Amino acid sequence: MRPIQTNDLVTVEQAFFFDMDGTLFDSMPNHARAWETVAARHGLNFPQLTCYQQEGRTGMDILRQLCQGKKDDAELWQIYEEKSRMFHDMGEPDPIKGADRLLTYLQQRGDTQIWIVTGSAQQSLFDRLDLAFPGIFTRQRMITALDIEKGKPAPDPYLAAWQKSGLSKEQCFVVENAPLGVRSAKAAGLITYAVNTGPLPDKDLLREGADHVFRGMNELLLFLQSH
Repeated sequence: MRPIQTNDLVTVEQAFFFDMDGTLFDSMPNHARAWETVAARHGLNFPQLTCYQQEGRTGMDILRQLCQGKKDDAELWQIYEEKSRMFHDMGEPDPIKGADRLLTYLQQRGDTQIWIVTGSAQQSLFDRLDLAFPGIFTRQRMITALDIEKGKPAPDPYLAAWQKSGLSKEQCFVVENAPLGVRSAKAAGLITYAVNTGPLPDKDLLREGADHVFRGMNELLLFLQSH
């Protein structure tokens, strides 16, 4: 979306809040396989399709739902760490096709804050982002699972990003790929662009209130360039 201008003199700043897994990185297939495998080891049923449906929740939220109070937090952390190790051993996922072009376009406009809003708690998050998208993200513009008490689908992550941006909600836009992420963003009162990069149908994203659904980042880029 182009900067809002009045008499070609005043440019209104904007902010774009990006989810990470499945939105910027093609990491969800590895997440889904790791979750299904590790859950089965501990007698839990978490098929890969369900992982996509629950995408956006923090790992601890997922495990609390699966275990229904049958394990304490120490045990849950052990399971989560086991899953994280398996995911790490699968290797670094590739960036989503077209994500670099979209981020470069937004950065070059010069009027746009670019944020990460993710349920991940990985300590190496910034280094991973900087390697794939050098010079785009800063630590000051990241909301992770370590920054909020209630993760997606609660609105808290996106509300935190909006409040820190210092902008009005009309100036803020979310880019998501998961139904629960869309629910979180819409509950925060933000315009939400869904990029469907996974196996779920578009209707799942529209049902949660996505303002537009795109089939890829290049399609979203064309949309922004024309508006």
